[in-house]
Parts: sequence; structure tokens; C-alpha cells
Amino acid sequence: MKIAAKGQENQLAELKALLKEHSIVPLKGSDLGTYDIIFDLDFDDTPEQITHYINLEKTLVIVGSVKIQLEELYAEAGRRPSCTIIGMNTLPTFINRSLVECCATHENDKAIAAEKLTELGLEYRFVQSRVGFVTPRIVCMIINEAYYTVQEGTASREDIDLGMKLGTAYPKGPFEWTAEIGIDHVYETLDALYQDTREERYKICPLLKTEYLQSFTA
Repeated sequence: MKIAAKGQENQLAELKALLKEHSIVPLKGSDLGTYDIIFDLDFDDTPEQITHYINLEKTLVIVGSVKIQLEELYAEAGRRPSCTIIGMNTLPTFINRSLVECCATHENDKAIAAEKLTELGLEYRFVQSRVGFVTPRIVCMIINEAYYTVQEGTASREDIDLGMKLGTAYPKGPFEWTAEIGIDHVYETLDALYQDTREERYKICPLLKTEYLQSFTA
């Protein structure tokens, strides 16, 4: 099986750890049709890439789609892709996990992808095709609330991280998780969720927004 991937260094490292029994080559645009599976881990940062995949025939394309909804891209393109494209939760820290979180826009895509994922030896769960999937929605919302708590002066970052780990058995505190996911991913995921749902729980804390903007000049 010929597998190619593109993404940020930390995403690619996680994917290699997840698929440790399979070799992965860097994705080359001129050879797209020669791969059995393509992982585009940072696809939701460059969704225009859909134009390169939509006419492929037999390739399974797995794209990071936490911040976008695949149906929206297909609507803009005016057609469904010829190949099988599914979404995956590819935010940093969420790739190399015992259960891969995926979405599909069509039952046939889900069936084809399930066969390939099983062949790769992966456990997977298909969720509804929506911005944010399931796990990123929960984690980013908790991070946002943690920023509000600091902004209000209720507790320090260190106390919040410790309290979440000891009180809820979370593997990381919200600020530790922010550092590992990347504040850009957290901000952009929350922004996409708010634009999609208009729910107040995803409205970005001003302190988080300030730190996100400062990250560009750090």
C-alpha cells in the first residue's frame, strides 16, 4: 500500500507513530494519482487543496477537517469528488490515539474508508460531518473557559491545570493542552465553531484572542 502525507512536523510525527508498521512518503503534487491513501493533515488550513483531489479516481484521501465542513467545499465546487474523501481529527495531540475520529459525507465513502482503515490496523469511529468533530469541540471549549477563569482572576493557570488533572483525571490541563495543540489551532477551531453554531460557549475569550494575535509577533 502506497501512503503519502503532508502536514506540520508534529502532525507528521504523530501519523508515523500511529502507522508505525507502514511506510509514509512525502506527498508530491505531480504523483497524486499513484497513491493508495493520502493524508492531508493540515487540509483545513488550505482547503483550496480540494481542487487537487476532487478528480482523483481510486485514491482514499483523508483530510484534516476540524475547522471546515466538507459538504461546504463540495457545494462551492458544485460536485462531489470522484474519489473517496473523508475527514479526520488531525489537530496536534489527537492523531496518534487508540481511536481515530473520522467523518464521511456519504455512506459509500464510509464503507470504502472503513475497509482501508481496518487494513491499516486502525480503530476508528465515524461521527457526524460537522465543524469541530466531537473531541476538539469539548477540549477547545474547556480551554476557552479556562482563559475566562484566568481573565476574571479566579485562579492561576497552574492551579487550573492541576485542578483539571486531579479533579477530572484529564491527561493534561487546558493550558498545557493549548501549548501542545497550538494556540492558533485552538483559536481557529473555536472561531469556526462559533461561526457555524453562534453558540455563546464557543465565543472566544478576549485573553485567548490577545495571546493568539501576539503569537504572530512573538
